[in-house]
Amino acid sequence: MNYENFYAVIMAGGSGTRLWPLSRKSQPKQSLTLTGSRSLFQSAVDRLQGLFPLERVLVVTIADQVEMLSREYPEIPRENFIIEPMPRGTASVVGLAAVALNARHSDATMAILTADHLMKNADRLRQLLRSAFAVAQQDYLVTLGITPTYPATGYGYIQRGGSVGKFEGLDVFEVKKFKEKPQEAQAKLMIEDGAHVWNSGMFIWRVETVLDEIERQMPDLHLKLSTIADHWRQPTRVATLETVWPTIQPQTIDYGIMENAKNVAVIPTIDLGWNDVGSWESLFDSIEADDSGNIILRGDPILLDTQSTLICGDFSKRLIVTIGIKDLVIIDSGDALLVCDRKQSQRVREIVDHLKEQGRVDYL
Repeated sequence: MNYENFYAVIMAGGSGTRLWPLSRKSQPKQSLTLTGSRSLFQSAVDRLQGLFPLERVLVVTIADQVEMLSREYPEIPRENFIIEPMPRGTASVVGLAAVALNARHSDATMAILTADHLMKNADRLRQLLRSAFAVAQQDYLVTLGITPTYPATGYGYIQRGGSVGKFEGLDVFEVKKFKEKPQEAQAKLMIEDGAHVWNSGMFIWRVETVLDEIERQMPDLHLKLSTIADHWRQPTRVATLETVWPTIQPQTIDYGIMENAKNVAVIPTIDLGWNDVGSWESLFDSIEADDSGNIILRGDPILLDTQSTLICGDFSKRLIVTIGIKDLVIIDSGDALLVCDRKQSQRVREIVDHLKEQGRVDYL
């Protein structure tokens, strides 16, 4: 199959507040190195090699992060960085990427990926993307689903319907319904019926197909994207973006398009080794722990009678010592120390909101 019109679009503009205090405005989530020696962003690009040459990898981000991301991956052409003037939700990100790609290749197919996910099996990801590319040529909007391994309440779910067929050796199904993050009891029922997968937030579609859906479901966004498209190859591009973008109503691609879209397909997978790193606690699903269930991200702590605890010492002059504890997250960034129950780590966002309200910007 010819993949010359297949492009990867990496969304890399987020701040990742749930990984505070390591994730800051000056070092957002996608720039963190959580495993190995590569940042989340570098790893996101690395695993595309063999399918997408770097000239067909686009990065949508905010102006403040372009220099940092370009330094992390200087081989990506600078013109492939698409600057979002301000956050307006993933629906507008998809639309902006579609405008950019439509100007390059009138029959482009795009894979919408994220810069802040962990995936252990890059070969499987590339197989999934090749399968999705083939399905997308039949004018489907395709999403990748993760077969659940436990009743997660932090992910959205997709209920699959009948078979679409087998593509690149993988089974593809129609999407019956997208479902919001459930309560635990509902999550258990969805796992038991075997018809639900986690929504990975990765999508593949022809540019023309998704623009048609935006026009059908979000006509105001489509109108504004059309204005931007008219100026895309003109000297007035930046000025037009800065004028039009603030008027866009923020919306996610899930709510704005996918929930009521036509011809939606899902490709389930169980061996991708995927984790969206939505909290410190989520790392227990992705990083191998020691015999006591502890994970040491950085530093050389001394642990005595300590179990199921995540520790990151990011300050070389301070020794972390734990005695008789269990199920904690301890993150030392040098100027801030986080200690919390691992089951409460989603609430880190509340701390970030509190710091904003208090005007303590040095810690953000």
